[in-house]
Amino acid sequence: FAESADGGFTSERHSMSLAELNTTGHSYALKLVCTGVDSSVAAGAHSTFMQNIEAQNLQHLQYGTANAKTITLSFWVKSNKTGTYCVAIEKPDSTAYRIPIEYSISSADTWEQKTITITPTAGSTSLITSAAGIITNDTGIGLTVRFALVVGSTYHGTNNTWGTSNVLATSNQVNWQDSTSNNFYITGLQLELGSNATPFEHLSYDEQIQK
Repeated sequence: FAESADGGFTSERHSMSLAELNTTGHSYALKLVCTGVDSSVAAGAHSTFMQNIEAQNLQHLQYGTANAKTITLSFWVKSNKTGTYCVAIEKPDSTAYRIPIEYSISSADTWEQKTITITPTAGSTSLITSAAGIITNDTGIGLTVRFALVVGSTYHGTNNTWGTSNVLATSNQVNWQDSTSNNFYITGLQLELGSNATPFEHLSYDEQIQK
């Protein structure tokens, strides 16, 4: 979690109702609640949550070569605040590149499944397919998947376009921290190789530990 706005938020584990389980196939979700209002977002403000992925687990993406692979992110999300939200993929290794991608929460308080495809040449760029696009084969951070809640203009970029700037969202990102009534739920996140989302891979505890 990262919070550098004038507002604030808390996180907790949400236990799904039977109806939510029936819709999403998941028993739990991450729940965020706005606890402090930021009614006028400063240029350098941002509130996000993220997942870092170890670099040595991403070598099959072949970033830094002409054969760099497409990846697909899928998840279930709901919020009482509708509008445009963004998720950014960050590649900090070697030369840092980032891509913000928009998605919409269309219906208030309703679980919606989202699928986002990230191509290595998004925005007609060649940053990821060039040598500087490499993900070093080590235990550092290879990619970060970063979901935006509030993002000031300093961190705005072009939708679905790889770039060199430190961007977290587009200018269309909603201000989720404009009311302490706002909530945000997310579950079933899966990042995988290829252009299509597959059913969520439920693993038992012992399988996960072995991996």
